[in-house]
Amino acid sequence: MIKKVLISAAGRGTRMLDLSKDKPKHLIVINGKPFLYYLLKNLKEAGFEEIIMVVGYKKEFMEEFLAEYSNEFNITLVNQFDILSEDRYGTACPLECTKDLLQGESFLAVYGDNLYAVEDLKRLNIDDNYSYIAGLPHSHPENYGVLAVDENGLLKRIVEKPKDPVGNLINTGLYKFTPEVFDHLDKIKISPRGEYELTDVINLLAIQGKVKAMDLKGIWLDLGKPEDIVRVEKYLSGDWEPKRDVKKTS
Repeated sequence: MIKKVLISAAGRGTRMLDLSKDKPKHLIVINGKPFLYYLLKNLKEAGFEEIIMVVGYKKEFMEEFLAEYSNEFNITLVNQFDILSEDRYGTACPLECTKDLLQGESFLAVYGDNLYAVEDLKRLNIDDNYSYIAGLPHSHPENYGVLAVDENGLLKRIVEKPKDPVGNLINTGLYKFTPEVFDHLDKIKISPRGEYELTDVINLLAIQGKVKAMDLKGIWLDLGKPEDIVRVEKYLSGDWEPKRDVKKTS
């Protein structure tokens, strides 16, 4: 069984505007608790016992959060800016910061501003020789990273905001990685966006036939913009349940 989870939570979240001006967006209070609390609660309920969280922006607030909830969660904080320069940016950076802590074992990886159903977190606890990426059918996949998957469920590649259709299964930022993921970190180059992209690492694994795609059965809530707060509030209050009315296409 997999016990460890890597949570990426180093960024500010500029799309949150003034709401993340004085603290990381992961700590925006919703229904009385920081958003991050609900992610940690679901991970714990799903059976994951050890959290390694990469922080950076306003890390002192994350340290306060850790102190407040130390009795509920087993969290190790890693400051990205202690390891990498502040001008080195991208979704692959948390892996660079934690390879010594995670090397040699499989682990789950999530972003600290995303919320998933406990059942889906449990389904990704697969201790085999494949890495996994969780996708969700979407009616407008062209606005997201899209998973191109073969007939056997193997990931062929992730295509960012494709102009030509490659399917409608979008990347939800939920992964299970084997230790092989660290073998490819030094092979990626800076992207056109000026970042080191986790999806580039995953694509290298996919070329080797080492990544399987899995459809989410439950919710995926992304706390990206101010208007997302209302959706999360309604979901946590039991007043709203996302509808799954889009079927997967190839």
